[in-house]
Amino acid sequence: MDLRARSARPHWLIIDEAHHLLPSSWTPANALVPPLLESTILITVHPEHVAKVALQSIDMVVAIGKTPALTFRSFAQTLVIKPPSHRVAELKPGEALACFPKLQKDVDRVKAPRSTRERLRHVRQYAEGELSPDQSFYFRGRESKLNLRAQNLKTFLQLAEGVDDETWMFHLRNGDYSTWFETIINDTGWKRRAAEIERDQNVSAQESRDRIRQAVEARYTAAA
Repeated sequence: MDLRARSARPHWLIIDEAHHLLPSSWTPANALVPPLLESTILITVHPEHVAKVALQSIDMVVAIGKTPALTFRSFAQTLVIKPPSHRVAELKPGEALACFPKLQKDVDRVKAPRSTRERLRHVRQYAEGELSPDQSFYFRGRESKLNLRAQNLKTFLQLAEGVDDETWMFHLRNGDYSTWFETIINDTGWKRRAAEIERDQNVSAQESRDRIRQAVEARYTAAA
C-alpha cells in the first residue's frame, strides 16, 4: 500500500494460494491487512480458510470448476452473508460464474477469451523443485536392475547423460518419457514432442538424448 501511494505501482497484486498467505488462523491479519484491498486478486480453492478481513474487501467473486455453488457458499458463510442463487447446472470449459456481493446483483455467467499462448504452471517446480516419489521418473531398465530417481527435470537430464544406452533405449521404446510428461507434468505439448522422438526407429541413443535434452532446456530450464 505504501509503494502504491508513492509510485502508483503495482497496478495489480495477485496472491495465489491466498489461504496459505492470509489464513483465517493468522491473528495478525486483522491488524496488518488494510481495510480496503484495491486492485488485488486472491486465488484460492478454500475461501473459508482465508482471513475474514481480507474477504471483506472483495467486490467480485469468480467461481470455476464443477462446484461453483460451493465456492459461493463458502465465501458467504465466512462473511455471514446470503449466498447468491443461480441456475447454472454445469459450466463448460472456459466458463465461470461471477457474483458481486456488495452490489447484490444476480450471478453472471461469463466466458473467458481463449488464450493465444500456451501456459505452464509450476515451471520452476518441475525444473528444479522436489517432486514426490510417486511423481518422479525412475530409470530402472528392462529387468529393473536400477532404481535411479529423477525428482525434477534437472536431475532427469543429469541421469539421462549417465545412464547406459540399453536402459535409456528401453524407456524410450516403451514410451515412458512421453507418458511421464503427460501424466505427471501435465504437458501434452511436450508429450507430443517426446512421442515423435520415441517413434523414430532410426534414432540412436545419443541422438535421442540430445533431442530430448534440447527440448527440455528450451521449454522448462531456461524459463525457470
